[in-house]
Amino acid sequence: MPTKNPRINVVLERPLFIGIEHLAKRDGVSLSLKVRDLVREAIEMEEDIALSRFAEKREISFSKKKALKHSEVW
Repeated sequence: MPTKNPRINVVLERPLFIGIEHLAKRDGVSLSLKVRDLVREAIEMEEDIALSRFAEKREISFSKKKALKHSEVW
């Protein structure tokens, strides 16, 4: 059955392939689904790292004197 989802061909080192194969068997899913899930998790972690860096930069420049109080905002 053809799919409309885009596809990516990836070449893996043998140990990495075996590790993913083990995880897929453990979870009872196909290699394709396991790789998709792992990529999704990696992207979420990258986003978390980027947001954390952004928050750290904002925290450095934060000034209590310039900050608005809750009652001023709402």
